[in-house]
Amino acid sequence: MTGGKTVLIADDDVSIRTVLTQALKRAGYDVEATDNGATLYQWILEGRGDLVITDVMMPGENGLDLIPKIHAKRPGMKVIVMSAQNALTTAISASEKGALDYLPKPFDIDGLLETVRGAFRKTIATEQDNIDTADAMDKSFVVGQSRAMQEIYRTIARLRNSDLTVLMTGESGTGKEVIARALHEFSRWTEGPFIALNMAAIPKDLVESELFGHEKGAFTGATQKTIGRFEQAQGGTLFLDEIGDMPYEAQTRLLRVLQEGEFTSVGGRRLVKTRLRIIAATNRDMPALVQQSKFREDLYYRLNVIPLHVPPLRERAEDIPALVQHFIARAGSAKVFEPGAMRLIQQQSWPGNIRELENFTRRLAALCPQDIIDAPAAAMELKRLARSEIATPKDREELIEALMHDYFASWGAALPQDGIHAPVVRDIEKPLIERALDLTGGNQIRAAEILGLNRNTLRKKIRDLGIEIRRAP
Repeated sequence: MTGGKTVLIADDDVSIRTVLTQALKRAGYDVEATDNGATLYQWILEGRGDLVITDVMMPGENGLDLIPKIHAKRPGMKVIVMSAQNALTTAISASEKGALDYLPKPFDIDGLLETVRGAFRKTIATEQDNIDTADAMDKSFVVGQSRAMQEIYRTIARLRNSDLTVLMTGESGTGKEVIARALHEFSRWTEGPFIALNMAAIPKDLVESELFGHEKGAFTGATQKTIGRFEQAQGGTLFLDEIGDMPYEAQTRLLRVLQEGEFTSVGGRRLVKTRLRIIAATNRDMPALVQQSKFREDLYYRLNVIPLHVPPLRERAEDIPALVQHFIARAGSAKVFEPGAMRLIQQQSWPGNIRELENFTRRLAALCPQDIIDAPAAAMELKRLARSEIATPKDREELIEALMHDYFASWGAALPQDGIHAPVVRDIEKPLIERALDLTGGNQIRAAEILGLNRNTLRKKIRDLGIEIRRAP
């Protein structure tokens, strides 16, 4: 039952007005539609309508600018914003202006109808934020307009005034830390620090000290007092990356702090009240870790208040052109990719996700001498990349055999020079280590574990081979 509710629609696209009008009328709502903001505002002044659905860009008046004017005259009016400008800043601006929800175009009709039904079940707050959105417009560091990213943008906007703990899941390299920073920047904690800590990079016996700090003499080697990350992040956000790799023994202490809202440093007695927001992230299957008794179930539910899944790049390939241009600009390069080159890049599966794409883009921009990167240049670099992603042991064996055949064939009828073992091993070892570092976002401890090397040995090889470390984006 709709109770005779009237929906006001404002959009300069006649096809969208028609589709919305028909769908809403079938659902039992009365509808009035216009193609401009001025008419919509006049209807508001006349007291017409119970809910507004408006586009951002319209003749007469910007849809976002209309929202505070509507609420000034009709404080209880619910407003849903639509936009083809599908960016994080649009969602945030809509939320800051007082919109009940934001829908990216093109939208699902069934989803829109559910949003409308939900809107009539809610009572929106009449108190409006007077936040200047100019700063928000300058913080557009999350790239992508795919439907998957739109859901993330909407979540960030909805959590703007929330302190709830967020648990992000997703494959390695999908940009979870970037999204964590966006959650911080568009929250009430933005004036405080953003402190990121990779749980997989901390030795097991130092986790509590890293999180909560320690007093001088608290343990062997504690020669001075150290402030932990919880205290450093006071008034801001603490981002616990790779939380699924946190040692089981340390999970109890973290749970207690989250429950009680206070902590003491290792060896200390002074209680410190927590004033921060927690965002955690992992590429692990958390329910499976809980089932295997490798992660505390109560801590998992304490962290997983707001679940947020970050999709792999292969599920949002339409975002690749914007990401490539973003990485090119960030590298200070003016090079341009031809459409054919971009299509080839979009067709890749990118198992290393955004991190792998960034490394590929920067490498290609640095190695390609032309200002315009064409399809052959992109194909050559993609072929080189594919050689390091052979899936099966048989394929790897065949690839190595082919490489060795080509190497020895390069000497023709003559035998190779003496002492080829060391240079050949060096040639193979360098890309192997680079790849491990790429996949771990420059985390040398995790890369050493993958390679089966001592951490100090890996550091020496990085130095000797002249390998450049690139941190996770």
